[in-house]
Amino acid sequence: MQFLSDNAASVHPQVWEALHRADCADTPYDTDALSRRLDAAFSDLFGREACALWVATGTAANCLALATLVPPHGALLCHREAHIETDEGGAPGFYLHGAKLVLAPGEGAKLSSGTIRPVLDSIRNDVHQVQVHALSLTQASEYGRCYRPAELAAIAGLACERGLAIHMDGARFGNAVAFLQCTPAEACGAVDALSFGCVKNGAMNAEAVVFFDPALADLARHRRKRAGHLQSKGRYLAAQVLALLEGDLWLANARAANAAAAEIAGAAADRLLHPVEANEVFLRCTAAERQALRARGFGFYDWGPDAARFVTAWDTRPDDARALARALAAL
Repeated sequence: MQFLSDNAASVHPQVWEALHRADCADTPYDTDALSRRLDAAFSDLFGREACALWVATGTAANCLALATLVPPHGALLCHREAHIETDEGGAPGFYLHGAKLVLAPGEGAKLSSGTIRPVLDSIRNDVHQVQVHALSLTQASEYGRCYRPAELAAIAGLACERGLAIHMDGARFGNAVAFLQCTPAEACGAVDALSFGCVKNGAMNAEAVVFFDPALADLARHRRKRAGHLQSKGRYLAAQVLALLEGDLWLANARAANAAAAEIAGAAADRLLHPVEANEVFLRCTAAERQALRARGFGFYDWGPDAARFVTAWDTRPDDARALARALAAL
């Protein structure tokens, strides 16, 4: 009964079918018919002009987007527990050719205009200090917390005031939209670039980087090639992304994952470390309790000495979620 990560989830059958349909001759790289459909598909999804590039990993999606927004002599402001800071092996520094990450606090691994402004104000506007060029938000955050549209609007107002671009790490963007019950446009706000998560939500090895400025997308295409991410058979990546967008499969998958997490959270009572707003559940759990859960067949990650993280996915079986809920209630 697997709750380690949504990265471990299986590939959705409709994605497999799309891959099979794509298994025919077409032009290489991103000139095939499927890749050429991505811009229109994301423009329809967000209700404004969008340009989308496929890549194979979330790290590449984030870092190619950031490298397009931040020059090597600049800085990017993110939460101190953002994935790009804690779990990407220094890839942002590599892709951004040495640009600095400036870290800010915030409850639930979320930034706010109130936590961003003091950090920006502490940086002198002169050549001796690295200047921030962009912000990066994570939707849903590393603790499964979701930015409400009003919060995004406040951050966008500050970014506009300071002349900063905004990137959104949307590895679990679908889970955020499902929780917020709003439109995709409302869940991302006025961002310049969005890493639209697919692998955690039913794809095999495809993610999308969505730009809302064609000039940024043109620059990112050159960076993608230089970074070794322009695959010769790109139609297979495009096929996966389009399969998730078709009929809002991406949103249905996210709702299924969120429902399983809610089932588990309902039995956790006062063990919850964070409100469950997406598909991650963080619990107070002693070493002995974690051992007892693993002995019953549950897979999950320790999260410090007295905590555990459980992650659900589109394919989490309801019986498994209910079994874990019963086991937690019985501890």
